[in-house]
Amino acid sequence: MIREMQAAIFDLDGVIVDTAKYHYLAWKRLAYALGFDFTERDNERLKGVSRQHSLEILLEIGQQSLNEEEKQTYAAMKNDWYVEYIQQLHTNEILPGVTDYIEKIRNRGVKTAIGSASKNTPLILERLGIRKMFDSVVDGNKVSKAKPDPEVFLRAAAEIKVIPQACVVFEDAEAGIEAALRAGMGAVGIGRPASLIEADAVIEGIWQLLIL
Repeated sequence: MIREMQAAIFDLDGVIVDTAKYHYLAWKRLAYALGFDFTERDNERLKGVSRQHSLEILLEIGQQSLNEEEKQTYAAMKNDWYVEYIQQLHTNEILPGVTDYIEKIRNRGVKTAIGSASKNTPLILERLGIRKMFDSVVDGNKVSKAKPDPEVFLRAAAEIKVIPQACVVFEDAEAGIEAALRAGMGAVGIGRPASLIEADAVIEGIWQLLIL
């Protein structure tokens, strides 16, 4: 599957860079502002989920109810805090093996794209200095449907002009794996096999692919 792929589509958070810690800090800060605690275990439920859906999960955890205007206000507040945190991003936070592997497959003629729910993707790529490594970047600013809907991956494939069946998605979230499969693409899970059971293959990190 990986050897034959014509395009590789990467999720951003947890695959290219570990921004999960910054999301967690921002959501925890919001929960505190709303009067309840938010744990790392709770945070696992937010992986690969859009900002608005994440807020709904957070409110469910805290047994809170907000009107739509309040939801928009708190979602924006969380994002402001997150953007504040990711201003600290440095190239040394790119996950092991990522740049080497992307350079390796690009040299083989494989096209590369980002498929992420994050609307902050352009800022993160700019901070890391790696935008030029991707032929296309599709994020929450370009799509309206969150994973597990396959829209983000199908749009990435369309932009790089590769049929879905020739694409492989690299994802760390169950919702992202489901989206890849629904798009008709191969799916490589990054993380623990127990939480990514639908993936075609599961690895600890991109660094493991350097030997292929």
